[in-house]
Amino acid sequence: MKYFIIAGEKSGDLHAGHLAKEIIKKDSAAIIKGWGGGVMEKAGVDLLQNYDELAFMGLDFIFHFRTIIRLFRKCKSQIETFNPDVLIVVDYSGFNLRIAKWAKKKGLKVVYYIAPKTWAWNASRNKTIKNYVDKLLVILPFEERYFQGKGIETTYVGNPLVEYVSRFEASPNFREGLISESGKVVALLPGSRKKEIMRSTMEMRKLARHFPHSLFVVAGISEIDRHLYDGFQCIPNCLVLIDQTYDLLAASDAAIVTSGTATLETALFNIPQVVVYKTNALTYFIGSRLVKLKYISLVNLIVDQEAIPELIQEKFTSAALKQHLKSLLFDTKKREKQLAYYKELKQNVGSFKSSEMAAASIINTFKTEK
Repeated sequence: MKYFIIAGEKSGDLHAGHLAKEIIKKDSAAIIKGWGGGVMEKAGVDLLQNYDELAFMGLDFIFHFRTIIRLFRKCKSQIETFNPDVLIVVDYSGFNLRIAKWAKKKGLKVVYYIAPKTWAWNASRNKTIKNYVDKLLVILPFEERYFQGKGIETTYVGNPLVEYVSRFEASPNFREGLISESGKVVALLPGSRKKEIMRSTMEMRKLARHFPHSLFVVAGISEIDRHLYDGFQCIPNCLVLIDQTYDLLAASDAAIVTSGTATLETALFNIPQVVVYKTNALTYFIGSRLVKLKYISLVNLIVDQEAIPELIQEKFTSAALKQHLKSLLFDTKKREKQLAYYKELKQNVGSFKSSEMAAASIINTFKTEK
């Protein structure tokens, strides 16, 4: 079969790349073209457009309107020329839902892998998904029931993070290279975007002086300007490591994590954590009225209770961090309680190989329809 895959950002490229690799394993006649990045290309996708030109955030689209229109036209033209048996769109809902709608009207089969989070906000998109997506493949266990309840053909295929963490092999002696066994290692995961990093690190830096015998290690990423981590360089018991997040988590005693997929990754590594998040006051005011959720972290959402503490907006202070971190490092009962929740979480998400299950679902569904 012929497949066209669209991923609009780095994480989408990663997930789409693993999916493409599994499709090629299962369908020896597969021809795959698409939009994405290096992971997809390495997997065997004929890459027609790199995602770096699609990297628009928030209101950025206002200033790049002509570029976006050009990209939509280019994408549609390439899909029409290739005429795939299946169009697979991955995450990146602003762009992909529009392409899905157009493609379905053209008579193409459409699969959406990694669903828009309509259970959190913008539920009106459910109608678009129902009308223009043939199969929705979701990666959070509670999403299957939610979308099926909206009349959408939905399959839970497991979470790709489970797959990535289970395959990871930690560097030998990594922890010993950081600190002696008598000390504690605290991982600081300040996020992946400039503004959230700036807000998170302001409070995180204040912690180190309260725990002089612990080492605080920042999980930096190479795509971010190194200057954003400069504030840690002059603190004796702080260290910044770039692109070594999994090694760091595997070697840590506790973690402070900015809300996002990293909260689930931290739980999969069995590291007790505190989740933090802070944005500007106006954004929070608007968001708190649009997003109706009991929790912000994926861990709490999956187990449907406060398994890990959440310090959001005004609650995100160095004093509150100090109190929670002290408990996680030195209160055995608090640590064990969180680890028990992690066990429940892992049972909920399952141990499925997400990429393999997603590929099998796509091929089994649409090959039989040909």
